[in-house]
Amino acid sequence: MPAPAGGTIIGNGADRKGTLVDRLSPLDASFLHIEDDVNHMHIGSTAIFEGPPPAYDELLAMVRGKLPLVPRYRQRVRTVPYELGRPVWADDSHFNLTYHVRHTGLPSPGSREQLRNLVGRVMSQKLDQTKALWEMWMVEGLDEGHWALITKAHHAMVDGIAGTDLLAVLLDDSPEPSAPVPDTWRPEADPSDLQLLGEALTDYLASPYEQWRAVRAATRRPRMLLGQALEVARGLVSIAGVVRATPETSLVGPIGPHRRYAWARASLEDVRTIRSALGGTVNDVVLAAVTRGFRDLLLAHGEPPEDRVVRSLVPVSVRRPHERGSYNNRVSAVFAELPVGIADPAERLAAIRAQMKGLKQSKQAVAAETLTQLSGFAPPLLLALGARAATRAAHSLGKRAGISTVTTNVPGPRHALYALGRRMVEACPFVPIASPLRVGVAIFSYDGRLTFGATADFDSIPDVDVLCQGVEAGMGELVKIAEAVR
Repeated sequence: MPAPAGGTIIGNGADRKGTLVDRLSPLDASFLHIEDDVNHMHIGSTAIFEGPPPAYDELLAMVRGKLPLVPRYRQRVRTVPYELGRPVWADDSHFNLTYHVRHTGLPSPGSREQLRNLVGRVMSQKLDQTKALWEMWMVEGLDEGHWALITKAHHAMVDGIAGTDLLAVLLDDSPEPSAPVPDTWRPEADPSDLQLLGEALTDYLASPYEQWRAVRAATRRPRMLLGQALEVARGLVSIAGVVRATPETSLVGPIGPHRRYAWARASLEDVRTIRSALGGTVNDVVLAAVTRGFRDLLLAHGEPPEDRVVRSLVPVSVRRPHERGSYNNRVSAVFAELPVGIADPAERLAAIRAQMKGLKQSKQAVAAETLTQLSGFAPPLLLALGARAATRAAHSLGKRAGISTVTTNVPGPRHALYALGRRMVEACPFVPIASPLRVGVAIFSYDGRLTFGATADFDSIPDVDVLCQGVEAGMGELVKIAEAVR
């Protein structure tokens, strides 16, 4: 397995090379700094399987047999004293699988609504940063003889695309369970504070040389450097253009620590039907359906959607093909304005098509990624302080810039996956929210289906199911229009 960016793999015994620490990237570290008792930075999913459910010991054995493939799952974060360096990944010498893999159930037959309520409660709890940053909950008692796995992992570990790769590692491609992977893991000795300080000092002293080397290499490619600078400049102009106020809505404001969770469903065949008749990309069609959901939610709150837009941050993966094996965050973002003021579904889709085409040409994502990389040149202490300052600023900037939500679309496997011979029938994604954003939407495709997972603040958005019902209605009305056109 390739080493994560920033260091060698730690935690696989003899495979460790030298003394290079596995330091978190600036972006990954920022997810730890942003987190507090209200803003939880874990992503997750709920996978529903055909029954009968396995015994708890069987599940433990399955997970234990795959852990060697994901060394990060037996590591924890160690902070450098006085924050003189970015945190590092180190082996969790007290790792206990039964702490991370948990067993619960619903009164049979448990409904999907009961499962969604359970997911909301599980996701309302912050992960313990003194342990490996993940949990898995097996849930028995669902109707139709089904059972579920609720998983959560800190955003510092993975982004959505890498999370899909992990899902493929943990599950099987066929009903025949795969054999466990040989495991020779022995935890490395926990680094002392003095070691962490020494490594941080070494990295800091090495940093000017590495920067000089990067500059020298760049000057050898002046034409490429100029092209990158022009792309970044275009992106910055585009990003600056969205930082303007929009009418306030109930979607933005203070949040609490508790979450509500709901989901909607659609089929990729319906998306193909819509694209064939009305044009656009899969993402365009998905955003059009989400726009209908937010329109309905605003109407339910007594807020006329006319002359409004819901500005959404749309994360995009900038991981390159050769980086698919690396479980670090390679995400950037663009800003999309969901035209909730347009009542006609076909016109909504056309407006989104035109807008997303313009965003791709504007190079917003390139600019955002470059600015993220530049943060690596700052001394780590300033990075930590800056991340906290940025979080505080987001409370006011989010309102001034009119950013109301986050919408992320993650492509998943196109074929069926299995756990201990049981077919996964559905996978529902979970995206974290942070103040002042009160609702977020994640879309996951799997085996011909699309699932829209909506996360909301428990107290301020009690009717998040209205959004999900609107998404399904929006997809349905587009299908009808498409079938009439053909």
